[in-house]
Amino acid sequence: MNREFPEHPLVGVGAIIVEKDRDGKDRVVLVKRAHPPIQGQWSIPGGVLEVGELVRDAAVREAREETGLIVEASDLLGVYDRVLYDAEKRVQYHYVLIDFLCRPVGGKLLAASDATEVRWFTRDELPALNLAEDTQDVIQKGFEKLKGLGRAGSPG
Repeated sequence: MNREFPEHPLVGVGAIIVEKDRDGKDRVVLVKRAHPPIQGQWSIPGGVLEVGELVRDAAVREAREETGLIVEASDLLGVYDRVLYDAEKRVQYHYVLIDFLCRPVGGKLLAASDATEVRWFTRDELPALNLAEDTQDVIQKGFEKLKGLGRAGSPG
């Protein structure tokens, strides 16, 4: 499977891991990418769907692989196109991203796999990261869904 200059779009999944911190502030887990296409940038934990894998299961797997957290995936927050071009205007990367609201239920926050760093960011810290517009959008949707949940991010 060629991720760079692919013959067809690749399906990617993202885990929007949100919760309230001890002070009641909304926060989200982001990873700093170790590899292209967005090497060195902060983004949502996630990756490519594997053959035979269900999309929610993939979001849970990717969250664990990249953050060390065990999560439960619930609501679908959005489906986004990520098409990046090279200098000659050829499609260098093409992903269809499926992002899920996730809540941590175990594990320990630790960068692994495709991440050089991983950490929690509060809503106030996000603008300084210059995240992609669709990334910012889906995180905001995660925060909005979090408002509808009780007990620091637990359903009910």
